[in-house]
Amino acid sequence: MSTAAPPADWHRLDPRTVLVTALVVAGVVAGAAIPVTLGLTRWFSLPVAVLQVLAGAVLVIGVAAGADRVRWHRTRYRVGAERVDLHTGLLLVKRRSLARSRIRTVDLTANLMLRLLGLVTVRIGTGEQGSESTLVLDPVTRAEGERLRLLLLERAATASPGVHREGELAVLDPRWIRYAPVSFVAPMLGGAAAGAVMQVSDWVGAQGQVIEWVGDRFRETPLLWVIIVLVLAALVAGVVGALGLWIEMWWNYRLEREPGGTLRVRRGLFTSRSISVEEARLRGVDLVEPLGVRLLGAARLDAITTGLAKDHEAKNADHNTLLPAAPRARADTVAADVLREPDTPTGAALTPHPRAARGRRLRWSLAAALGPVLILTLLGALLTPVLLWIALGCAVVAVPVAVVLALDAYRALGHALSGRYLVTRSGTVRRSTAALERAGVIGWTVKQSVFQRRAGLLSVTATTAAGGGAYTAYDTDASEGLAFAADAVPGLLEPFLERAGDPGRPRP
Repeated sequence: MSTAAPPADWHRLDPRTVLVTALVVAGVVAGAAIPVTLGLTRWFSLPVAVLQVLAGAVLVIGVAAGADRVRWHRTRYRVGAERVDLHTGLLLVKRRSLARSRIRTVDLTANLMLRLLGLVTVRIGTGEQGSESTLVLDPVTRAEGERLRLLLLERAATASPGVHREGELAVLDPRWIRYAPVSFVAPMLGGAAAGAVMQVSDWVGAQGQVIEWVGDRFRETPLLWVIIVLVLAALVAGVVGALGLWIEMWWNYRLEREPGGTLRVRRGLFTSRSISVEEARLRGVDLVEPLGVRLLGAARLDAITTGLAKDHEAKNADHNTLLPAAPRARADTVAADVLREPDTPTGAALTPHPRAARGRRLRWSLAAALGPVLILTLLGALLTPVLLWIALGCAVVAVPVAVVLALDAYRALGHALSGRYLVTRSGTVRRSTAALERAGVIGWTVKQSVFQRRAGLLSVTATTAAGGGAYTAYDTDASEGLAFAADAVPGLLEPFLERAGDPGRPRP
């Protein structure tokens, strides 16, 4: 196979990609080797099974490395004055091109193996949705990745309004790790750990022994205590996993503003990530307070940007996170620095919503809590009294929790105008305070159900090309909500309003 170099203006990926592929596949094969070998011993002797697994491993690794060698040979890229081109493929040749004027993101990612070899994966995107709007160079040298990032995100430096500094905006405070155990990740990881134990034991044919061993430990223990101990063990495992995940994701975290107007987030212990956000497409920030984190007085900060890509980092919940869970005051300070505002919009005083909104949340919450209770009660009356006791226990626990969450959800409701931004807040399990640039609003959606109309409420939603695409002020007073929307973007909603009586009180 020819290895002739491409033309001068074209470049190849790093040839060590073949080594990386071989090592990755070897790791996967090694992980699968033990259960496969144990499975083959049911039909063959252990030496024969080992030889078969080794032969299969060599074949799989060789095929994977050969395929990647072909990919490397057939892949080339170039950065022209106006376009970035990527050609790849053997039987199906793909030639893709992005206009440099449309490029909005150049993100660098490197797992532990790539870092040891000095390589990175470069993702060049326009910020639009879909794989066709992203070019992936996997891998190139770190120096080449940095060169591409600086070259493709190069913008003419302009004077920055306000007094907010360039350079470093935030760095990791190791004390923030205390918020990891109270996130929703911890119980999820605990459940996953318990499931993994059962799955692995099943692979090696020892699931019955594991269950028997656990049963022997609790043979004389009441069932309720067995459940409590197992749940606590799962939670402990989840907490340990959450701490480890936080360290991997956020170690070496740093938020910087680069000359020319680019926000750059760098983070990661084993897998390093470098994510760039052009300030030109920043439309605001979202202060997110999950319940556990909020109880400790903390919040994380997400960017609201136009053209949010959904092909790589968007698969994860932290793809647009500017600041991990940190003290609320620190999050507000970083929000002000990011938006170049003297006072953060996320800290603005919000207009409370009418008490009718509280009644709606109480009804929804109680209905959600009592629905399962009613079903259990019906089944208990038809089948067994045990279900009646379960229904009673659920009601005793669920109803107070539902009331508390409903009242908290009502207290969270609010909206305001703060300088160049409109602010909406809602949620209880996940409270969100979104500060959206008023110039980024492209339309309004006003919703009013029959029940809202009777209560004098409505919900107004600002539609935008940024972030989630819609930010809603739920269950506002009807006149107040319309006035809020009309004042936020003058001239956009007025053609659909008529003024009656008080000129400051619009109605649809």
